[in-house]
Amino acid sequence: MSETRVPVLIVGGGSVGLFAAVFLAYHGVSALLVEGAAGPSIHPRATGLGPRTMEFLRQVGLAQEVDAVAVDMSAGSLGKIAGPTLAAVDLSAVPDAPPIRTGWGSGRVSPAMIRGICAQDRLDQVLAPAAAERGVTLRYSTRLTSFEQDAAGVTAHLDDGTTVRADYLIAADGVRSGVRDALGIETTGPGSFGNPKVSMLFRADLRPYTHGRHFANCDITGPDVQGMLATVDGAKEWIFHTDYHPDNGETVEDFTEERCADLIRTAVGDPALEVEVRSRLPWRIRGLLADKFQRGRVFLVGDAAHSVPPQGAFGLNTGAADAHNLAWKLAAVLHGQAGPALLETYETERRSVASFTLAQALLRVANPRLHWDMSPAAGAARAAVGMAAAPVVQLGYRYDSTAVIDPDPRLPDTEDVERVLDGTPGSRLPHLWLDETRSTLDLVRTEFALLAGPDGAAWVRAAGEAAARLGIPLVATVIEANEWPERVGIDADGAVLVRPDQVIVWRAPTSGADPADVIGQVLRRVLDR
Repeated sequence: MSETRVPVLIVGGGSVGLFAAVFLAYHGVSALLVEGAAGPSIHPRATGLGPRTMEFLRQVGLAQEVDAVAVDMSAGSLGKIAGPTLAAVDLSAVPDAPPIRTGWGSGRVSPAMIRGICAQDRLDQVLAPAAAERGVTLRYSTRLTSFEQDAAGVTAHLDDGTTVRADYLIAADGVRSGVRDALGIETTGPGSFGNPKVSMLFRADLRPYTHGRHFANCDITGPDVQGMLATVDGAKEWIFHTDYHPDNGETVEDFTEERCADLIRTAVGDPALEVEVRSRLPWRIRGLLADKFQRGRVFLVGDAAHSVPPQGAFGLNTGAADAHNLAWKLAAVLHGQAGPALLETYETERRSVASFTLAQALLRVANPRLHWDMSPAAGAARAAVGMAAAPVVQLGYRYDSTAVIDPDPRLPDTEDVERVLDGTPGSRLPHLWLDETRSTLDLVRTEFALLAGPDGAAWVRAAGEAAARLGIPLVATVIEANEWPERVGIDADGAVLVRPDQVIVWRAPTSGADPADVIGQVLRRVLDR
């Protein structure tokens, strides 16, 4: 029996598994990804990429490629619409939401923009080849059958008869995670609720009904069929979701291609519409949170760790953030730069954020209008039920762990995410344009980064000395912009230290007596040295 040795084995080849593969490769870690399906799925389960996810892609050099395959909604989108059929909706009477590139995902808040919806299959068409080009081995039509772990690693057995010996295993194998079950990790949360649904991926030219306008989804409320029509390419590729009723003896198998095509024609309002049904998938809204995100050398990411209802489009983005958080920590340990205690902060940080995100999605299930309402009164209504604005959920979360010095996990009482991103340790580094194309976020690559105020040259010298003594990669620079100190809460001679995941780990409001020694202490503490 042959044995393969790799630093990291990834189980699950969906988007989150591919994110993990790409992020590990970016940090110089070899990985093997195994996936039971024959290749990436053609049936997207998610279509919304948030600005934080686009920042991850920008960091690894893939943002432009993903933006290129997204639907171009840069001129505006109707957001969410509703009607008895698509044909019955008077799109000319619906005002456009703000254009994507001038919304909350750009400008002063984030440098990473996407021009519109990017369905998961299109995202995977970028991630999979990028992972392979960066040295990740992708093995499709291959399933994990069992595994065991010891103090030195994980031994995994695959259904092709091969054995893999890995230092660590990442489980990205979905909401029914076999790895999670094998570890005996339970889940909490409301579980499955609402009627089971069928998702129908289809091709049909709906441009005669959209008239060049774009929308994220359209609730179909007619007497003959109810469901939701979701954009994939905004022209000829779409998804229609509708309920089915097991209590009445109905099964997914009852949704034949012919029946699906008829339901789609009814939803559109065109009985003569030419429809090609490409795929049908059953699904159900779930709210689950794993009790543990780590057991030994095995880590849960994405739906294996948390299943978030689709309201708010937080699910895939939360999984991407899991992978981004874990990748640099695994790399630091595998490269000998950090002790193993750093890996414990993955669960501490990400489980708290996932719990918050799940709660926010459930509030949107109960109050769907408040998610889409951009009116001045909506903010107060959201606050009354405990709902944070979507930008705060996507970008404003804060970490509280031993990998952050003096964190403050409390979020300010505001919907203005720019005010939330104020330089507090544990939060994402504030974005500031340094020139026409470079952001402060672009200064954070695979190393720690020390970013000083205009009078903080002493910090830059000290950071270089401290990092050299410890053998830790670090870049340091002075930010000359006058507004930088205020953006991160320091004086002109202060500095912030930033982790490779663009999270502020420590803030020095002003210069210290022995900055090199202070920075050395901070790095040793954070990295378990």
